[in-house]
Amino acid sequence: MDGCRIRSFVLRSGRISPAQRRSYDALLPLYGIKWESEGLFNPKDSFGNNNPLVIEIGFGMGRATAILAGQNPGINYLGIEVHKPGIGRLLWEIEKREIKNILIMEGDAFEILKKIKDDSVYAFHIFFPDPWPKKRHHKRRLITRPFTDMLASRLVTGGYIYMATDWADYGDWAVKELLDTPCLKNCYNNFALPQEWRPKTEFELKGLRKNHEVREIYFIKRMVP
Repeated sequence: MDGCRIRSFVLRSGRISPAQRRSYDALLPLYGIKWESEGLFNPKDSFGNNNPLVIEIGFGMGRATAILAGQNPGINYLGIEVHKPGIGRLLWEIEKREIKNILIMEGDAFEILKKIKDDSVYAFHIFFPDPWPKKRHHKRRLITRPFTDMLASRLVTGGYIYMATDWADYGDWAVKELLDTPCLKNCYNNFALPQEWRPKTEFELKGLRKNHEVREIYFIKRMVP
């Protein structure tokens, strides 16, 4: 039951800067989508076109998201986030860069994906989700079945899930969970080669300065026989 589901995130009362607050208040009505209404999310109605849809779950401060969207105007990007400072920062990036192909949904990805049609998403980007390192917290990890089954069901055939983490144990965990998910196939023997087109996130750059090892995971949805 959803009421008993353990969330993969904790809403922290982190500081939101005045600039982030201004962007959140002024720009979210322009670039945000309310997902609580009845019916399924229709990308064409929201974006005004039939371009491929990429969903990023937990975009953090949104720098990498903004760069990707700016480099790929023919792809629609839907960002899902729960933390207001990051939402405010990405909204600022959208306005600054005059990006036309990003929209934001604020809330729990598990609940939001219930509003996404099956076979409608080209890709999921999940970069540096909370690793929940303590063993007793592993049940909170985002990349866990049955959530991965939901991701697979929303993907088009040939669509992909691309995850990156700097927590080795979480990387091993995610590969196993995704291998156990029907219809998904690992594009590599284990971890993926770095995808050169992916910009580094601010969190990742901090980790690299501390000599953290980044593990990348790249699965595609195969055709069901």
